[in-house]
Amino acid sequence: MIRTLKRSWLAYALALPIGTFATQAVADPAAPATPEAHTGTQVELNKLEHAEKGCRAYMVVNNPGETTFQSFKIDLVLFQTDGVIGKRFSIDLGPLKPKKKSVKLFEIDGVQCDKIGSLLINDVMECKADGAPVSGCLDGLKTSTLTNVQLSK
Repeated sequence: MIRTLKRSWLAYALALPIGTFATQAVADPAAPATPEAHTGTQVELNKLEHAEKGCRAYMVVNNPGETTFQSFKIDLVLFQTDGVIGKRFSIDLGPLKPKKKSVKLFEIDGVQCDKIGSLLINDVMECKADGAPVSGCLDGLKTSTLTNVQLSK
């Protein structure tokens, strides 16, 4: 009985028109293109140095993909060496060219470098390519550090 059901189901499936199973996967050619989900941007905390008003951070950002990002704005939370939140701020790492590594600098006013315990990328607040939002920017983000300050997401 089971063999008969398998054979009859297979015969039924083979008799259907070819496009029957793929109707949901066919895209409307007239629909506007939207940016794909993005994965793979790498952010490295490379260096911290004392600055006049606090601490200057150097981030190396690698965009290995084909997407040009006009904006890649991240929400950062600074934790002090005792683990207490010290400051929350945002920076825009964009523009990011495709298949390109770049260095971005930003000032952390009012905080000395030796008082920074870690930095958390709390969220990607804005991630745009071709003027439209891109999904998956936080999920695909990879972090690393060459300092004694941890960078995580």
